[in-house]
Amino acid sequence: MTARTIAMFLLVLLLILLTGFLQSWNTALYILNMGLVSAIMALGLNAQWGFAGLFNVGVMGFVALGGLAAVLVSEPPVPEAWAAGGPRLLLALGTGLATIALVVAVHKRIGKRWLRIATTVILACLGFALYRMLFDPARDAIEAVDPATTGFLGGLGLPVLIAWPVGGLFAAGAAWIIGKTALGLRSDYLAIATLGISEIIISILRNEDWLARGVKNVVGIPRPVPYEIDLQQDPGFAGTAAGLGLDPVTASTLYVKLLYAGLFAIVLVALVVLSQLALNAPWGRMMRAIRDNETAAAAMGKDVTRRHLQVFILGSAVCGLAGAMMTTLDGQLTPGTYQPLRFTFLVWVMVIVGGSGNTLGGVLGGFLVFFLWVQVEPLGQALMQVLTLPLPDGALKGHLLESAAQMRLLTMGVVMLLVLRFAPRGLLPER
Repeated sequence: MTARTIAMFLLVLLLILLTGFLQSWNTALYILNMGLVSAIMALGLNAQWGFAGLFNVGVMGFVALGGLAAVLVSEPPVPEAWAAGGPRLLLALGTGLATIALVVAVHKRIGKRWLRIATTVILACLGFALYRMLFDPARDAIEAVDPATTGFLGGLGLPVLIAWPVGGLFAAGAAWIIGKTALGLRSDYLAIATLGISEIIISILRNEDWLARGVKNVVGIPRPVPYEIDLQQDPGFAGTAAGLGLDPVTASTLYVKLLYAGLFAIVLVALVVLSQLALNAPWGRMMRAIRDNETAAAAMGKDVTRRHLQVFILGSAVCGLAGAMMTTLDGQLTPGTYQPLRFTFLVWVMVIVGGSGNTLGGVLGGFLVFFLWVQVEPLGQALMQVLTLPLPDGALKGHLLESAAQMRLLTMGVVMLLVLRFAPRGLLPER
């Protein structure tokens, strides 16, 4: 690790400590926790872009699948909903999958073009009609079960930590489907494909109430750490907090956030170590060779498409893992907050600012960019109030004050342009 790398991470630590001393430790720990999650997202994207040159702009779709995994794994099942339409819904989904498999098999086996097209269309239409006949009544019955509080099937009721690797598996499965379809395309077409599929995934989460309540949100997701109210009612914890000069409410909040930080840090360190081992192994050297010159790598006997698929699945799985962790931290799944263009752009800024192709650069970018994302809004509001002091009250002043919220996106753009101008390979460039 170079002196520059150490200095950059000490700067991040200093910024978080200054936030704690000058603002509040709750805010500082929030930045720390979300910085850890953001760093993991940046690692996933950095594996795809920095190591293989794959242009993925569907990051939020994979993150959303991780959030869905947290619900499906940790939420308790809803017996009434299962009794109302669960078996019928599973039958409908099975029918849909069987239809797809049958259409693919028939399409491959029939030789004559006109017969193949006609048979495929007929089977697809009949299968879709049967699927909707089974699916629609089952869905309506499930969503009618106490829609104010449930209206969905629930999950498996397992510990939420299990949902983290499951979120990675969900994202990896989606990445396999996308990769088998789109990785043969040029980079710009791959970007369009990943963005479109990301929008489809998020649209499903928002509209299919039976799956995860849609825009009604799933709240109260079980946690891997104690609840603040339980800590506050514990005499031993209250006594320890008093000994430190803290009230039980503040102490419990800080303690829970520190526990989350410890869990997230373990995952991040493990991913950094694995990334570095892979990068320094023959596999990592091969991936960089493919990234730099696909034609030469293919001439040396490397299966470029297969290797692209590998790294695309691995990077997406890391993003899915981060999505499950973020939903666990929030304690709720809110599909309306997954905005593909906005937050995918943010993760891309993290990778570009930190240093594409450098594992520690992705981590650094995750922390720095999320710190700016949090702090720019209050600082921008204060700056705008100072700048508009000479102006009389009226429409112009009001408009400027209301526009201060857009300082976040403006700042992200300016930061990225400055980095591209003065450090085009990032703050910690690839060696």
